[in-house]
Amino acid sequence: MPPEPSPNPDPPPAGLPGPPPVPRPRSGLAVAVVLGLLAAAALWAALAGVGPARLDGAVLAEAVEDRSRGLTEAAIVLTNAGSTVSMAVLAVLVGIACWWRGRRADAVLAVGTMAGASLVFRLLKIALDRARPPVADRLVPATDESLPSGHATMSIVVIGTVVVLAWAGRGVAGRVALVAAAALWVGGVGATRVYLGVHWVSDVLAGWLVGAAWLALCVAAWSWWSRRAARRPILT
Repeated sequence: MPPEPSPNPDPPPAGLPGPPPVPRPRSGLAVAVVLGLLAAAALWAALAGVGPARLDGAVLAEAVEDRSRGLTEAAIVLTNAGSTVSMAVLAVLVGIACWWRGRRADAVLAVGTMAGASLVFRLLKIALDRARPPVADRLVPATDESLPSGHATMSIVVIGTVVVLAWAGRGVAGRVALVAAAALWVGGVGATRVYLGVHWVSDVLAGWLVGAAWLALCVAAWSWWSRRAARRPILT
């Protein structure tokens, strides 16, 4: 009689024929290092007033000039939907869904990446202590430090995690749609922070890079763990 097939040690997500493919840890770590260096450069440039920070005043002035009632209402809705609290709730819901389906490592990635990002950007804000744009230009309240943008950081981390977890089992069209939708969301949330006058554009750029670097680091750790778990011998 042919030997019985070994049971799958880690059940696949609903709709997938097997365990999801994950990126190589070394590749993810290399990406994290590059993004981390870019994030550090963006933070320094914002504080020093060089590079993209030279456009801060002009971009804010253009945003103030282009304001309208309808655009402002839409920006407030989008900025609230992309807030740090909203992104945290989304990450927890994704984590619960993954845990319920038996994808424990994915659940830890979703919740842990979000929680770590929240701590990272908060510590950076305190350490760098950059002032926000003038109160007269703000359309929504904001009381903490400006650099980096928490909205930008959390949106790219949480939405990026969703893209990573939804990547497996999709064709080219599905993946392009995922990336395009994520880019539109993250870009739109970041743009609202400048439009509403609560962040300089260099805050947002730095937030995106900080979030991307943190996400890449967490995905590298997740892929290492997933590959390690897949190589464990199966006890019968």
